[in-house]
Amino acid sequence: MKRLLSLVVISSLFFTPLANAAPKKPVVKSLKLLTTIGSADEFSGMLASGKNIVVYGNKGDKSFAKALDIAGKELWNIELDKASPSVVTAATVDSSGVMWLAGSTSLVRATPAPSPSASVLNPDKTIPIAEIFNADLDAFSLWSLNPTTQALAQYTVQLSAPILINSIAVDKNGITAVGSSGTIINADLSGKIAKPINVGTESTVFESVVKNTDGSITVVGSSGETLGGKKLVGKVDGVIIKVSKVGKVVSVVRSSAPKASRNWLSATNSLLLGGEVITGAKAESAVTKFSNAYVPTWTYRFSSSGKTFTAGSTFAFFQSKGAITQLANWAPKSAQALLLTFDAKGVITGGYSAPAEQKEVLGLYLSKDLGPLCITSSAETVSIFTLN
Repeated sequence: MKRLLSLVVISSLFFTPLANAAPKKPVVKSLKLLTTIGSADEFSGMLASGKNIVVYGNKGDKSFAKALDIAGKELWNIELDKASPSVVTAATVDSSGVMWLAGSTSLVRATPAPSPSASVLNPDKTIPIAEIFNADLDAFSLWSLNPTTQALAQYTVQLSAPILINSIAVDKNGITAVGSSGTIINADLSGKIAKPINVGTESTVFESVVKNTDGSITVVGSSGETLGGKKLVGKVDGVIIKVSKVGKVVSVVRSSAPKASRNWLSATNSLLLGGEVITGAKAESAVTKFSNAYVPTWTYRFSSSGKTFTAGSTFAFFQSKGAITQLANWAPKSAQALLLTFDAKGVITGGYSAPAEQKEVLGLYLSKDLGPLCITSSAETVSIFTLN
């Protein structure tokens, strides 16, 4: 009997229950190329409509939107503003599938030249040239686009100075766009644009906006000035600001790194934020999940270069420059695009890399039909990758 008990004890020392075993580190897999979509110089962003991709961007002083199938075949191409120079820089999709695009235009139109009079001498039959118009893009432009019918409507409002729109969000209560100079612009779903709100000056830049269920909004970005009574901590601080539905600042949360330049570049409805931390010559990507009270629940910093994008509650995409201990086989020799997946507790559950020739990450979009879409650029073109 004693001998049997001894064997049981010895066996228990050698066989550890699976539940107590150390979790295996994820192995980084390759992303799958879905399609290429043109030049990086013309690309502003993309949306998905079913299994089609809608790319929006700017060619010269003209803005456009075009649809492609997943093989890269162009289905349609629309010039957004035929009357004036314009740029489109942000877009989103509402619950009915209508796309809302935002950017800048000029409300100073060319003055048509009068038709030549029969009584005026015009021996060379020349046609008078219209007066050149002011091309300053100092008006906010909002477009609604039905990707099925290509029905397009444009709504504009004059601004006191040009701004760059970086993000737009929509829900049943309306549309909110944010951008440079701490600008917030609201509109209803009929296209009626409210008077712009400024939270800060040129030292504040809003990069992303989330519409909250109580009618308020969360805006994130960077600021080098006092906001809501909260003073500057670092060289530039990452900021998270809650603004009420009547346009009042409710709260301001600043980053706390005293010698760093920080920003929050992207935010999702679940408050998964991605941003950049620069301290001296050291650059890192910050990925942090916040509670609804803007308290961090988990966070990571990764050696990186360039921008950091988040999607949903589980995805982050950035240009990784160093080993990540939570991954089994990741130690790039140079910066390489990497998609990470997380579980609800912030544990890294997967890693997916783009080819080394993809030199910059341009965006991350979560499609119901196509999954996570990772947008990168090489020296020649913009590419979209997804999971295998």
